[in-house]
Amino acid sequence: MKNKDLKIYLAAPRGFCAGVDRAIEIVKKSINKFGSPVYVRHEIVHNKHVVENLKKIGAIFVEELSEIKDKTRPVIFSAHGVPKKVPKEAQDLKMEYIDATCPLVSKVHREAENLNKAGFHIFLIGHENHPEVVGTMGQIPEGSIELVETIDDVEDIDIPSNKKLAFVTQTTLSVDDTKDIIDALKKKFPQIKEPNKEDICYATTNRQAAVKKIASKCDMFFVIGSRNSSNSKRLVEVADKAGCNYSELIHSESSVPLEKISKCNSIGISSGASAPEILVQNFIEKIKENFNVEIQEVEIVKENVTFKVPGKLN
Repeated sequence: MKNKDLKIYLAAPRGFCAGVDRAIEIVKKSINKFGSPVYVRHEIVHNKHVVENLKKIGAIFVEELSEIKDKTRPVIFSAHGVPKKVPKEAQDLKMEYIDATCPLVSKVHREAENLNKAGFHIFLIGHENHPEVVGTMGQIPEGSIELVETIDDVEDIDIPSNKKLAFVTQTTLSVDDTKDIIDALKKKFPQIKEPNKEDICYATTNRQAAVKKIASKCDMFFVIGSRNSSNSKRLVEVADKAGCNYSELIHSESSVPLEKISKCNSIGISSGASAPEILVQNFIEKIKENFNVEIQEVEIVKENVTFKVPGKLN
């Protein structure tokens, strides 16, 4: 196979977004400030490689605060955000907590709260049980926000016509699929209030646009990311819809599918917003060992967004 030429289209931007960078930085700075262990509620970001590296320096991951034996140690809330009851529980337990919720997710939380205060019934476009969705729905009283996952869900909505309606969305959705659901909501409820600024985050939008740009040129498309990463799974779907015949998620248990790649003349590579660049480079190195590789990086936009870590960690 080493004699075979292979062209790699490398999507840019790819990988870590500002919210992920900030969340990882918060864990590291918390360990520096408070010593170890520091507890983290839920995976700080959806990537096994990141989580394992943070465990090595003193982070302990739990799903609920009740699992934390030593309540004198600080706890960090993940980038996906948490329902209101979680900080309250931490306060009741007199625990020090640091919130690593991505600022763009916090923006959706505030939107939902403000809409609720203004008397709107809210639809949240998102995926059931995703921690971001659980967090957003947990900002306001039960019954005042309902989940919409598909166009069929829109058709099934039965709500009095005199109700004030609004929608918000999960930040890591497929831009195209979400547009179809929004169109269906607007058609059924012409008066529905939409967010002033789109909720899907800049990084999700940019990564999907970069994949779209190159997918049709590729015999196969690979997205480096975790199986529980919403934005990574959406990139695989985007590559499929944009004209690549075969797209695949490469996660921590995946081996490099050299046999499949040997049948290709060109492949595309991107990575989800919680996947470190080292995983992309390792994947490419493995391919280079077996093929004559030419890499073309296709960058659609330069990202220069950064988010500050909480002041108390500086």
